[in-house]
Amino acid sequence: MSASRLSAIALLLTPTLLGGQATRPFAYRGFRPGMTYTDFAARARTLAHNDVFTCQTMRSTAQVMDCGVRARDPADSDDFYLSANVIDGRASVISLMDSGGVALVKRTQDDMRRQLGPTQRLGRSMWEWTSGKGRRFIRFNWRGRADWRVISITLNDRDVMDRIRRYRPARKKSAP
Repeated sequence: MSASRLSAIALLLTPTLLGGQATRPFAYRGFRPGMTYTDFAARARTLAHNDVFTCQTMRSTAQVMDCGVRARDPADSDDFYLSANVIDGRASVISLMDSGGVALVKRTQDDMRRQLGPTQRLGRSMWEWTSGKGRRFIRFNWRGRADWRVISITLNDRDVMDRIRRYRPARKKSAP
């Protein structure tokens, strides 16, 4: 075997040999921060539950729109609301919102740890995972009372979000 082929095999096996894990995809339930509108819409339509996937464009341009649908989780048949803000054909923010009991928070925490690994930032009722020098993140928030919780999972791509500047109306100059 050539030295270059051995090096390539060693690089592939290094996480295993060092006891680490292979790199996890930075995504949750098939959604990625910054994913294309086409990919988001296709995934949202497959999860739609007794609802129609709809989008509303910004008044001044079709390059910015908000989309949403009531969805059903195929894993546990739980209903939730799924939405996205899309700029220039890419999702700047994707949000999954649900409500339920304390068990919903625990189940979601376990699922997110399994898919994304250990949290990188913890706060009161908030966990966060980051990628791309902190420009992309997946955040899990929960709020509620004794036996009721509202949860929100937000996938955000700040590079895409920064594109909104192009579509802000120009400031009117004030008269002297």
